[in-house]
Amino acid sequence: MVVARVFGKSSSEAIQRDNARLAALQQLDILDTPRDEGFERIVRLIKQIFSIDIGIVSLIDGHRQWYKACSGLSADEVSLEDTFCRCVVDCDEPVIVQDATKDARFSKHSAVTGEDHIRFYAGVPLRTKAGHMIGTVCAIDRRPRSFSSRDLDILTELAGAAMDRIELTQSAATDGLTEAMTRRAFKQEADQLISLALRHHHDLSCIVFDIDHFKQVNDTHGHAAGDAVLKAVAAICKATLRAGDLFGRIGGEEFAVLLPHIDREGAGAVAEKLRAAICSQPVSGDHVSLTVTASLGTSALSIVSKDIETLLAQADAAMYRAKHGGRNRCVSWSSIHADHAIGDRRRVLKAGSILFNDRRSTIDCTVKSIGSESAGISVSNTTGIPPEFILAIKGEGFETNCKVISQDRQNLEVAFR
Repeated sequence: MVVARVFGKSSSEAIQRDNARLAALQQLDILDTPRDEGFERIVRLIKQIFSIDIGIVSLIDGHRQWYKACSGLSADEVSLEDTFCRCVVDCDEPVIVQDATKDARFSKHSAVTGEDHIRFYAGVPLRTKAGHMIGTVCAIDRRPRSFSSRDLDILTELAGAAMDRIELTQSAATDGLTEAMTRRAFKQEADQLISLALRHHHDLSCIVFDIDHFKQVNDTHGHAAGDAVLKAVAAICKATLRAGDLFGRIGGEEFAVLLPHIDREGAGAVAEKLRAAICSQPVSGDHVSLTVTASLGTSALSIVSKDIETLLAQADAAMYRAKHGGRNRCVSWSSIHADHAIGDRRRVLKAGSILFNDRRSTIDCTVKSIGSESAGISVSNTTGIPPEFILAIKGEGFETNCKVISQDRQNLEVAFR
């Protein structure tokens, strides 16, 4: 049941600005994309130019700051409520903190009082040409220091270079590391193949898969080993798939396949073939041999699922179920959807809240896709989220009761009740 919700007028302007910011970020479709050497170079330059410990290029969605590139910290992202960059988002202008221990906003922050020992922070908005702030570029140090107007100008220029790099990547059709299609190119070609399948009434299916425990590979053996795994898995897939199949890298360790003229049973067979091929071929690197597995989810074109966003959402839900069930396995959407619906979905990026415990508990989230019957949601951590809750979308007067269909550590697929 959907219930109207009215937000205070005092916050309406900020909500409208945030909605416009998220819409601009959604249009770029760059969140959770693979590492890129151009951005890595920018964060290294930040450290070298200012002689500091940490450089960051980040994107900010509804609940987190995600690091497109970061040098000096091990994390990939941080909750928006826990980041200094929240102040840049709120005021929509640069923020300089010369000594965080003497700044009332940050003196008790865990990054200041804890082992990170942050003292200096300079963050500038990462802006599109239309003026929307989609993220930040940051210079951070573990010692107090000054930051001149010239320094601020340089950091702002580096933010401009990062935005130029984002715009340049929009035209890329092939991922430089794996030679798979980029996410944007994959979706564009998928749209065309789906249109042909609908017009000529032939089958079409989708597979989404994720390399199991990939973060442990990077943390234990380094990014070079992680890159070797990604290249090897992509090569295995391309050798296994047909020439007319689409194969794309849609996230850091997440891939998607579109299978023209293949029904749901055939998609299951292809997924199993991919799974077996991946786990049967150890990846050799510098002084290490790694056995790699993957969790796969499949979906198929139907009266309900007839666009790429819905197919990916269904395959994602099935993949999360495969991961939750022990990994290194294949799950079909058709095997889990009997009691739950995922109708037509559209891709969005909206700030939301998960409400439970009689509305006494709230968790910020980002709504990534939504339809009349379901949604795909991203959170910092799904631990502690109950199987049923209320989803609210900020600034839209929207609330609905939800039931979790499937989940992994940071993603939820929910059906509306």
